[in-house]
Amino acid sequence: MDGAEVHESSTSLDVDTDWEGMRETYLKLLECGSEVCRIRGTILLGKRSKIAPETVLEPLVPILVEHLDVAQFDHPRSIQEAAAYCIMCFARRSDNLCRLIGQSGAVQHLLRLLVQSEAGHRKTLARSLREIIICSSQNRMILIRHNGLQVVISLMDSSSGTTRRCFAEILSAMAMLRDMRRAIVGTGSLPLLIEAAGVGVMASRARAVTAIGMIGRTRTSRQLLVDAGVIPVLVGLMREGDPTLKIVAANTLGIVSAHVDFIRPVALAGAIPLIVELLEGTESIGKEIAEDVLCVLAVAEENAVAIAAHMVTILRQSNDAAKAAAVDVLWDLSSYKHSIPVVRVSGAVPLLLENLQVGTAEIRERVSGAVAQLSYDEDDRRALADAGVIPILMRLLRDESEEVKDNAAEALINFSEDPLLRERISEAFDTPTFQDTVNRLVRIHRTDEHINQSLRRMADEQLAREHEYG
Repeated sequence: MDGAEVHESSTSLDVDTDWEGMRETYLKLLECGSEVCRIRGTILLGKRSKIAPETVLEPLVPILVEHLDVAQFDHPRSIQEAAAYCIMCFARRSDNLCRLIGQSGAVQHLLRLLVQSEAGHRKTLARSLREIIICSSQNRMILIRHNGLQVVISLMDSSSGTTRRCFAEILSAMAMLRDMRRAIVGTGSLPLLIEAAGVGVMASRARAVTAIGMIGRTRTSRQLLVDAGVIPVLVGLMREGDPTLKIVAANTLGIVSAHVDFIRPVALAGAIPLIVELLEGTESIGKEIAEDVLCVLAVAEENAVAIAAHMVTILRQSNDAAKAAAVDVLWDLSSYKHSIPVVRVSGAVPLLLENLQVGTAEIRERVSGAVAQLSYDEDDRRALADAGVIPILMRLLRDESEEVKDNAAEALINFSEDPLLRERISEAFDTPTFQDTVNRLVRIHRTDEHINQSLRRMADEQLAREHEYG
């Protein structure tokens, strides 16, 4: 074909309606066109594949994969890179095409080309392999069967820039498989996985962070992760990530913080204010994770003081959902045995009582539970009484919520056992509602005791049988 024919053939691929004609033109181009013509046509095909029907593209997949293995041309690298680019575009087009590409052998060919290529010629090949791998679990298994993890780790280690980022995204996808996570730990490649958590698209980062969380469930692995610098990376993702990534990063931070030695480093890295932001967010799962992580971090007294101060701020000025979550955190903090009464000194008590009176039904339930918990401590109990909680609790005995009534009665019972406060609640003893609630709580307590006794008896019988039959 001369130059005019090449131009005509190439531009004829850019047809919006005659897709069958486009395919036939491309096939003729491969059959009798020059290398330049084939390269241009293949690149143009990739660009047009965004809107072409899948039925037109499917028969071309094996042909493109074959072009990854060409050696008869004067410039095979250019043909291979053009085919890799087109395959990448096809993989982005649909999951079905992506699976077909893997079944046609593209993964093996791309791996071989990447191993043989110099660093400066890996970019297109790496981008193509990334698209094939991230969209299909079947393709990931093909990659694994061909020693893909070791190859990807080696290539990532020797690459830079965009190419290194592609390998990082491939690594994060592979790390979703348990055996691959074990291999990553075993080969000392955790630093690369942590790096993958900080680069690439948000979805890839989330995969890496999720894998890190799964790895961090054992004490030994947590130590390895911390030594490799995972804490500042996770905190950075909570600061800069999208909403989903922030939630995943917070969850993994909670896993890392599960060891007492790492609680303070997580807080010192600036995690607490970021987790509080998550608590005030709109995602319910984010609130739950934030509550859990804050309660883990609060094991350290200085963290508990900082967290309580944030919860007070939320009670003063945030939305109802955030207030309810903050009350839950304070409820948990009230049971911690620190050298100082964290909840009381934070100034939370007046705000709790305010929300106990004017808050939503959900907030009243949670605050009443927190008050009941606080009432078990002598100093907290008297601080509550001085703040005026007793008449509020007596009014709550008539609340519509059974949980609120139960919590109020539980707190009043604790007040009644305090010699200095018993007189203040004497009138509650004559209230039928109070008596009814107390009687119900007694029945529940007896039922719980009966269940516990039954469980203990069953356990004893099981142990006896195991001993008898050896």
